[in-house]
Amino acid sequence: MRTRHEDGHRLGHLVWRLAPGSRVCSSAVLGGGIGTRAWILNAQVPGGYPRLDPDRHLAEIAAAEGLDGPGAGLMTAADVSAYTEAHDEGVTATVTSGLGVRGWAAAPAPGADGPPPPGTVNIVVVLPVALSDAALVNAVATATEAKVQALLDAGFDCSGTPTDAVCVAAPAPGGEGAEPFAGPRSRWGARLARAVHAAVLDGALRHPRDPSEPSRPGSGAGASLR
Repeated sequence: MRTRHEDGHRLGHLVWRLAPGSRVCSSAVLGGGIGTRAWILNAQVPGGYPRLDPDRHLAEIAAAEGLDGPGAGLMTAADVSAYTEAHDEGVTATVTSGLGVRGWAAAPAPGADGPPPPGTVNIVVVLPVALSDAALVNAVATATEAKVQALLDAGFDCSGTPTDAVCVAAPAPGGEGAEPFAGPRSRWGARLARAVHAAVLDGALRHPRDPSEPSRPGSGAGASLR
């Protein structure tokens, strides 16, 4: 957890320095996709973020932190110091949650071009085992499913926010190869799902609620964890 001052604001950012050769699969605005990454950065920005070059902004923050080599950068308007974290048999999930703008993924609202506004539910997962390319993609899907389950269990009638982002980091494949699966019923996918669910649920339950808004009572497996 680090802090910086920008345009009169005191802002935080979370930094992960990854082991050499780590691979990351992410939807990050900086360094997204699948590839070797040396670090992950989740940076808080003010509400009404004015810049149109978030990738360059993240690169500037990374440079100020002395982060070398390729990395993945996320943004959020949520307070990153209020991050939540959960562990499950070697898997760690860290989540920053801001649910002020949320809804369902399949909605009639039109799409938009250009850079998205800063995401509000950012998920970073670190695994201790290597994953194949397909398993890395599968892990992102599993994390997203667990996020939606947690939001429903917390009583929110939504699947997330329009700009949520996910990063999954894992060691590079070695002589023993890589795990081929990361779906929710695979060994490592199940651990990932439980860790993400617990971290998102924790953050969602802390979020202030408007008593007048509709809610959905928790009904998933995670409801019993509250």
